Amino acid sequence: MTSQVSAPLLKSHPLPHVDNYLELGQKAGASDVHIGVAAPPIWRVHGTLQPMWPDAPVLTSEQTVALAETFIPEVYKEELNTRGDSDFAYENEHARYRVSVVRQRLGVEIVFRVINSHVRTMDELGLPEHLKLLTRYQNGLILATGSVGTGKSTTLAAMVQQINTERHDHIITLEDPIEYVIHSNNCHVSQREVFTHTESFATALRAALREDPDVIMVGEMRDLETISLAITAAETGHLVLATLHTSNASRTLDRLLDVFPPEQQEHVRVMVAESLRGVISHQLIPRKDGTGRVLALEVLTNTPAVANVIRENKTYMLPGIIQTGKKQGMRLMDDTLIDLYQRGLISAEEAYARAEQKDVVRQHVKT
Repeated sequence: MTSQVSAPLLKSHPLPHVDNYLELGQKAGASDVHIGVAAPPIWRVHGTLQPMWPDAPVLTSEQTVALAETFIPEVYKEELNTRGDSDFAYENEHARYRVSVVRQRLGVEIVFRVINSHVRTMDELGLPEHLKLLTRYQNGLILATGSVGTGKSTTLAAMVQQINTERHDHIITLEDPIEYVIHSNNCHVSQREVFTHTESFATALRAALREDPDVIMVGEMRDLETISLAITAAETGHLVLATLHTSNASRTLDRLLDVFPPEQQEHVRVMVAESLRGVISHQLIPRKDGTGRVLALEVLTNTPAVANVIRENKTYMLPGIIQTGKKQGMRLMDDTLIDLYQRGLISAEEAYARAEQKDVVRQHVKT
């Protein structure tokens, strides 16, 4: 439901500073706030984009530029002018935000992703208890996957916080930008931001290996060098947590392996088979009652059968292994969708639309 704003705010549109829009977004529980050209100010509430107030007038190119000038640091203005886009973290009295500023056909566009300043625990997020076992490994690779905005970073932050509470280690996070601020508890936590504290994920990861780390969180594995270094770090005695933009466990492993040249893939398959600890795939689905979104997970944990499939390049067999691995904490996304539907949390239409094996899911939901 679109929230109402007071008459004085409507009359003063455009508002003088981005903080004014962000305050409204924060109060409405928006996950994102969009300031674009030839469009009204828009927010995403419960996964749906909508104008911030009824009949909001459109913003002009001059107005979005003026709003950008109110908060973008000089170093990022230069980046925007030379490259045409810039990403960075922004913080005001209300919250922290991940910001993307781009030049597009009509002018400058700004998108804010609201970052919850409170690092929620794994219990608060409702993550399966079995996932806590993954945080107790001394080495290996844990992957959080899903499309943009499905909760990958939130899950990894909760897992890092679990480690921060239970262990006495050195944790290094490499992010673009830093989202959750994680304070040292029992662990010593070092957080580095790409382009602010280091030039790239690969550069930061290479340096991290010389900083006596026990746990390394990589915000995103974007390229061959970063993926290669992460796998090497996981194999050489470090617990590595990272994200990939893939939709399920089998596609995640295909993506991880296919980035390597063909002559290296057999060797890398062996490394991944030995070092992988788990894959957690995310979807955020609108609740049936319209009050928000619910998290749906697919979980793969490494077992001898999983490792063997990875070594033999038979990842197409993983869904069957996950299906029979429930005692090891595994679950298929389709099974999660059916469960959420049967509990009345999501609609049949949502369950069916997001299903991998639609014929199977159709037997359990009424569309």
